Amino acid sequence: MILRRLRRPLILIIVSFAVVTIGLTLVPGVDDQGNVWHMSIFQAFYVISYTATTIGFGEVPYPYSQAQRLWMTFSIYFTVIPWFYAVGKIITLLQDVSLRQTITAERLARNVRQLQEPFFILCSYGQSASLLANILDEKNMRVVVIEQNQDRLNELELADTKNTILSLCADAKLPENLIRAGIDHPYCSGVVTLTDNDEVNLAVAVSVKLMKPSLRVIARAERKDVAANMASFGTDHIINPYTLFGDQLAMRVHSLGTYILHQWLTGVPGDTLEPPENPPRGNWLVCGYGRFGKSVVENLQREHLTTTIIEAMPDLTQCKSCVVGSGTEANTLIEAGIHDACAIVAGTDNDINNLSIVMTAKELNPNLFLIVRKNNRNNSALFKRFGANITMQPTDIIAHECLAHMLTPLLAEFLTLARNQDNQWANTLISQLVDVVGETVPETFAITIDAENAVAVSEYIDSGMLVRLNNLMQDPANRERNLKLVPLLLVRNETSIIVPDQETVVINGDRILFCGTYDAKTTLPASINNSKSFNYIMNGLEVPDSTIWRFFKRVLAPH
Repeated sequence: MILRRLRRPLILIIVSFAVVTIGLTLVPGVDDQGNVWHMSIFQAFYVISYTATTIGFGEVPYPYSQAQRLWMTFSIYFTVIPWFYAVGKIITLLQDVSLRQTITAERLARNVRQLQEPFFILCSYGQSASLLANILDEKNMRVVVIEQNQDRLNELELADTKNTILSLCADAKLPENLIRAGIDHPYCSGVVTLTDNDEVNLAVAVSVKLMKPSLRVIARAERKDVAANMASFGTDHIINPYTLFGDQLAMRVHSLGTYILHQWLTGVPGDTLEPPENPPRGNWLVCGYGRFGKSVVENLQREHLTTTIIEAMPDLTQCKSCVVGSGTEANTLIEAGIHDACAIVAGTDNDINNLSIVMTAKELNPNLFLIVRKNNRNNSALFKRFGANITMQPTDIIAHECLAHMLTPLLAEFLTLARNQDNQWANTLISQLVDVVGETVPETFAITIDAENAVAVSEYIDSGMLVRLNNLMQDPANRERNLKLVPLLLVRNETSIIVPDQETVVINGDRILFCGTYDAKTTLPASINNSKSFNYIMNGLEVPDSTIWRFFKRVLAPH
């Protein structure tokens, strides 16, 4: 590309230099003895080089004759013009947007090829993706970002991150950009596309699955037809933030313990979650009957709660029975029965309108349970100051749901199974977790019992020894003490056992989901892969490290 743009100025420079250099060798001069002499090609080229580039001028090796000075005068004007033309072209080329993007893209591809650790590709850097990138960075997971909006990438460059987040300003729908970002890299763990455009997300999901079907893809889809299309191409996880919130709201109504467990396990490790309030039962007002409102109404009605819908454009949203209005007016709320309602949901796509709705509703009925939708994270200060009972932000819901699938795939399976349990079961498990790991958000991680990921355990099992689940949880520094771990799920031959008994015998091929502290998470892999440590756990015997120590132990052992 550079050579193609500079072809003309380079040709002009070469031709002009050739003409004046050859001419200078032909023009006669006079040496210090008064004899006629001619410059060699090298001498002529040397003189023209420093003259044409305006570096300086000198008559070497002898003072020039009048003919040489006349030719040099011509040479100055003849060569300096192509030279300045070439310099101007170079400056223009350096400012060329397409060239800079090409150089940046190739630099990214080179940096991605050098990665020697697992990484995820984020096909946007919007509100959800930026939150997800920050959380992954906190967990020391590498991230590669493809974003078409340069302003968003400027925000990324200013972000304070532990690791360098590689980024590319490009269209993620184009397969070559996905290849540059590393979908063919052996350490690529998956692709996440969370743009607010379903068509873009569909294009990315389809492209990745066609080019590399085995790669995990997590995509956002708000329309059912797009979600079905993604599923037909094998997209691993399809996230609809409105459906998720509706499910979580229904969970809070009928099983608060299950909701707390869900939020706790999908939160950021180390954070402390505020205890959620239990939504009341009675008549609910829902303002806005778009995709969000429909999901809320559907889930509330599934919990046998009555709803009254307030919608400004019923024909557009296909709302057959509703109070016409935006909900920001007191008259509309009174007509909908605000005084007899127990809760109100402000679910429009306008943050200011949502705040206006709940403020007006609170004045009319101070005892209302208030749920407000926040569309823009930049308005967090406004919503925090108001203090609704529940503030729903799609970006947070999407990011936490993605984390459950990205970092610990078994966690998503566990949460699905947990939703089918009753509230008492959830409360019992929460109490067990608090006793073991405390009240902050714990670490969740999975291990696989095989010769690659649990060498010491696999060797014991192959030798015919029984290894129980509680053996894996013993502290390798003191076998009488357990690591701060709780087993949440055991998957064996496509069969899932939720919260398995600690006396369960493990076999090769088992996948186990644990929840625990960071120290326990870092200690467990060392114990299950170290034969000496695991032998101590199983038998209480410490195997000497070296040949000499093993010899002395054998000699000094009592007979």
